[in-house]
Amino acid sequence: MRTVVFDLDGTLVDTAADLVAAANVCFRARGLGDVLDARADARTAFRGARAMLRAGFERAGQGGEAEVDADYPRLLEAYGAAIAVHSRPYDGAWGAVETLKARGFAVAICTNKPEALAIRLMDAMGTRHVLPALVGADTLPVSKPDPAPYLEAVRRAGGDPDRSILVGDTETDARTARAAGVPIVLVGFGPEGAGVSRMAPDAVLEHFDDLPDLALRLLP
Repeated sequence: MRTVVFDLDGTLVDTAADLVAAANVCFRARGLGDVLDARADARTAFRGARAMLRAGFERAGQGGEAEVDADYPRLLEAYGAAIAVHSRPYDGAWGAVETLKARGFAVAICTNKPEALAIRLMDAMGTRHVLPALVGADTLPVSKPDPAPYLEAVRRAGGDPDRSILVGDTETDARTARAAGVPIVLVGFGPEGAGVSRMAPDAVLEHFDDLPDLALRLLP
């Protein structure tokens, strides 16, 4: 079965504001104030919790890997407690997923967000039923860009890895797709915009309305 696997943060859902808010909880606890900005630091947010902490400590001129390790659990706790305050799906996301399913595609999520938090986010938005097949950063012993989580996501969806594509927004997603030997579609409506073309994806998705036809072209 043809399969479309989605990244979550920065691809299906704009979670930057809630991620940055959780990081700032950590910085405020250290007396540094709100170091990161939801809009200006969205690209960093979509690279993950540790990336936000590293960026914030560097900007503040204090803190290193020991502080990142110490604050990582605090960030996850703060994020889980307010996981969908500002997060919103990108325009047309769920409609595109439903159209793909209606056309006979299997669909799944492969994210570097911890699995429990990914499920909590989908539940909070009332969309868990749309994409029940989900693999998170800690579902397997390895995470993206290792291809194993991607292949597991395809398996859980009942799909065929040889007839699958990954839709994402970062270099990690591009590297994952290449490691798995599948096409990569990068969204052009995230923080990097058209700049994702520098990663030479198989296609740049400008709007989710275009995805069903694009998937058919990439997986004839």
